[in-house]
Amino acid sequence: MSMPFYVSPEQLIKDKADYARKGIARGRSVVVVQVQEGILFVAENPSRALHKVSEIYDRIGFAAVGKYNEFENLRVAGVRLADMRGYAYDRRDVTGRSLANAYAQTLGTIFTEAAKPYEVELVVAEVGASAEEDQVYRLTFDGSVADEHGYVAMGGSSESIAAHLAENWREGLSVGQGLALAIAALATSEAPGGSGPSDTPREIPLTHLEVALLERDRTRRTFRRIGSDRLRELVDG
Repeated sequence: MSMPFYVSPEQLIKDKADYARKGIARGRSVVVVQVQEGILFVAENPSRALHKVSEIYDRIGFAAVGKYNEFENLRVAGVRLADMRGYAYDRRDVTGRSLANAYAQTLGTIFTEAAKPYEVELVVAEVGASAEEDQVYRLTFDGSVADEHGYVAMGGSSESIAAHLAENWREGLSVGQGLALAIAALATSEAPGGSGPSDTPREIPLTHLEVALLERDRTRRTFRRIGSDRLRELVDG
């Protein structure tokens, strides 16, 4: 009679974490930047149909990297949860914090109980009446939550992107300045399929960018996608 194969819990958790990190690192990056007008999302995404950045509720946005089918399932679940809570109670009861907590519980359960963890990393952002009231939560594949301020970089070569943002981000950036910073930060990362970050920033076509803004001055439906014409105006201006 053969002995059952044994893996220690510590090794199993480590293997799951390594597997998820490798899957996330293979994808293109997403940058979230707080600007004067709200919260700006900039994703390197050549697809016009498969979005990495989306609206969840009135003042709440969602950004993700990793496997599309997995983070799309999470996005849809978040929209349904927000709609149900807003309908049953009040629209003001739907907050970025409550959605981040729900996502954290789901990701944590999948990571510990499922055979394969989700290869995703998420940002749930809620724009406030002022920059001090903005809420930006970063969620990793194991359900960990971090309350971020200023900027977030996920996916791909996120270390080099985050380093560029840390060096150049400041409070009170305009949308145009925040967009220029995000594009410059993304350009420091390696190209998909590349051998590693390069000392020379690469050029990212504007058609390969997905950009959206949670606009502070709107009272409802603050999420607004920035189209190619407006994007070019912001970059050139």
